[in-house]
Amino acid sequence: MSLKGKAYVAGAYEHPTRHAPDKSTTQLHIESAAGALRDAGLDFADVDGYFCAGDAPGASPLLLADYMNLRLRWLDGTELGGCSYLAHIGHAAAAIAAGKCSVALITMAGKPRSSGQATGTAPRQLGPDRPETPWEQPYRATITTIYGMAAQRHMHEYGTTSEQLAWIKVAASQHAQHNPHALLREPVTVEDVLASPVIADPLHRLDCCVITDGGGALVLAAPSVARNLKRPLVRLLGCGETAFTNNGGYVDLTHTGAARSGASAFSEAGVTPAEIQYASIYDNFTIMVLMQLEDLGFCPKGMGGRFVADGNLISGIGKLPWNTDGGGLCNNHPQNRGGITKAIEAVRQLRGEAHPAVQVPNCHLALAAGPGLVQGTAHNHATVILERE
Repeated sequence: MSLKGKAYVAGAYEHPTRHAPDKSTTQLHIESAAGALRDAGLDFADVDGYFCAGDAPGASPLLLADYMNLRLRWLDGTELGGCSYLAHIGHAAAAIAAGKCSVALITMAGKPRSSGQATGTAPRQLGPDRPETPWEQPYRATITTIYGMAAQRHMHEYGTTSEQLAWIKVAASQHAQHNPHALLREPVTVEDVLASPVIADPLHRLDCCVITDGGGALVLAAPSVARNLKRPLVRLLGCGETAFTNNGGYVDLTHTGAARSGASAFSEAGVTPAEIQYASIYDNFTIMVLMQLEDLGFCPKGMGGRFVADGNLISGIGKLPWNTDGGGLCNNHPQNRGGITKAIEAVRQLRGEAHPAVQVPNCHLALAAGPGLVQGTAHNHATVILERE
């Protein structure tokens, strides 16, 4: 069943805090939910579908649903890592299309900054029940070393350079300076990125995302509900998700699940990458942005370095305005899960509510995409395409 036009994003809210030692994770979820519902002109009593992932407190989405006193007809706790909330957009649209709910709430929140977490440089704590743990744990892999290997391989295969990767950070910083809530608002240059310490060769510190507290929420609504709200109409055109495994150990670190989820989303939407006016693409590391741009079809495989160079991702300057809130590289990466913030900024662009300095003129077609879990250790990926009606 096609989900094209079956649901609308009626509300979107990004929690403004980046450091919340005085708030609980539950409080961040509730404040984000309230913000998205307020943005839509709805209330908790209107919600009959709820979607969350592994960041939600407790072992079940039921616990937060009970805390919010929601009267639900549909509940979904699918856990796909950072892209969970992009996938939830499709799941919510499917539930709405099937008549299982009419107003769906999606929330996420977390506090890694308050807890002093250093996700990228500390050895990954693999769960004892993961099948591969006995073989991987002795090598004490870190997330940055895994993405460093991906960058090394891409450079070897296609001649990509550190200077080209640095342009991705430069674009993010150019946008973040206009975002009062961004953690890092100071613009940087290519030289600044290359002069920052090497974390996992060839990735520098400024090639890596920020670690923040915070959260966000989305409200999806049936067409009959959305058209009665006093908000710009942002409808779902296409969505796709995939589980991108390691192929029995024969993994290609230069490819991502974007090739599959993006193809599904573009096919359902009936549009091409060339028609996208704005793109929110998950930026945990600069190399992951570059590879997703290739796999989504914005440029041929191996040409990502040339595509991102010389400001091509900077709004008002380049061909593809990207992550105009500053993205995970400069603005926000709550709970080390950036999927929901990608959808939120895409909605802002389509409504014409992004900062005037980065707003894409007459933006009516946007994409949000990203991975979940870690490239190279099996990851998920989701892509959504949205349109202002």
